[in-house]
Amino acid sequence: MKKIALCMAMIGLGGLAACGNNSDTPEREGGDQNGAEEITIWAWDPKFNIAAFELAESYHQEENPDFKINVTEISQQDSVQKMNTIFSSGSTQGLPNIVLIEDFRARNFLEVFPEYFVPLTEYINVDEFMDYKIEVSSIDGEQYGMPFDSGVAGVYLRKSIIEEAGLELSDFTNITWQTFNELGIRVKEATGKPLLSIDMNDLGHLRMMMHSSGYWYTAEDGETPFIDGNPSLKQGLEDLKMLLDSGVMTTHNGWDQMLAGFNSGEVAGVLQGNWITPSVKAEESQSGDWAVVPVPKQESIEGSVNATNLGGSSIYVLDIDGKEEALSYIADVFGKNIAFYEELIQTVGAIGSYVPASQGDAYHAPDPFFDDQAIYQDFMNWANEIPSVNFGKNTYALEDIMNQGFLDYVNGADLDEVLKNTQMIADNQLN
Repeated sequence: MKKIALCMAMIGLGGLAACGNNSDTPEREGGDQNGAEEITIWAWDPKFNIAAFELAESYHQEENPDFKINVTEISQQDSVQKMNTIFSSGSTQGLPNIVLIEDFRARNFLEVFPEYFVPLTEYINVDEFMDYKIEVSSIDGEQYGMPFDSGVAGVYLRKSIIEEAGLELSDFTNITWQTFNELGIRVKEATGKPLLSIDMNDLGHLRMMMHSSGYWYTAEDGETPFIDGNPSLKQGLEDLKMLLDSGVMTTHNGWDQMLAGFNSGEVAGVLQGNWITPSVKAEESQSGDWAVVPVPKQESIEGSVNATNLGGSSIYVLDIDGKEEALSYIADVFGKNIAFYEELIQTVGAIGSYVPASQGDAYHAPDPFFDDQAIYQDFMNWANEIPSVNFGKNTYALEDIMNQGFLDYVNGADLDEVLKNTQMIADNQLN
């Protein structure tokens, strides 16, 4: 009955496909296997995670020359919908051996359909991976995900623009959002340019602010909506409104406008996960004029740090025919191969979650585009400071509810009333 209730709740949230068969034991019909040593993988970015799987294939083939992967490029949303449809039917037909799942979404599956996932506890040394990545890919003491990329975030800044305001990078290092706003006002007055931009229908900035303080949209149980009375969330909303009101933050509509803003120089910086680096470097004429500084922390929240995360995913093995080959592949490469992680960062630009790899030369190499700053080492240092947070299974549902409250607040509504109303809506929809 618990699974039926959870399935129906997810149907109501609109994020997952309909739930059907309530059997706890799926019929092991097998995935689309084309050979004893070929495994299938679902992933969504040819230049990032798919490229990583292909690179890992070449490493695994050194000891297993007949091993092959067959990667299907599929969006995360489509992957989520297909898995829920198949899982709910009690079948495994059409499933891949390996699936990449965004960290914010993983707990949906681990709580509702744990029988479909192969535990990795015996295949991974959790002490060698970033703590916050282990938190989001495990449940009830069992490790299910192989942590992949870290979404450790930073503030990317155009040096020439902030210097025009008489400021230096050190001024932006290890500061609060209040100080950031004060510096941004100086930049805006001197150059006419905002430091950041935000899509008003995307609360990624709020997520980063809360994560830096160890808070989320839910209580520590990952279940109970925690809107009203959440000090970090309230501070984050106040800080976002402060940045918007001062003009330090402008708005954009969609991904392309965001890229155009900082690539053109109309916006002096960008706050995102490190996966934005290739997009920053796309404007080659700006080589040497960019730097990355730590994300500001929340001034009034005890324990807040200058480190946070946005995005990131982990690798999961499904319990179908071929799981032995899949386990060997991810354990041998993603689980311990430092050379792989060094080449991954050099060729793909992906920062893995495997901590021992950070001691390699590739992580310490200066990047000419960032005026010889060793940005990957900086990102790894920040990643190790990120607080662990239980994302729960309703992050996006809660964010949809919170977004309307955010819009009401920046348009003049009383914040305390907004938080109370949003809490009531969340309680009614999710409890």
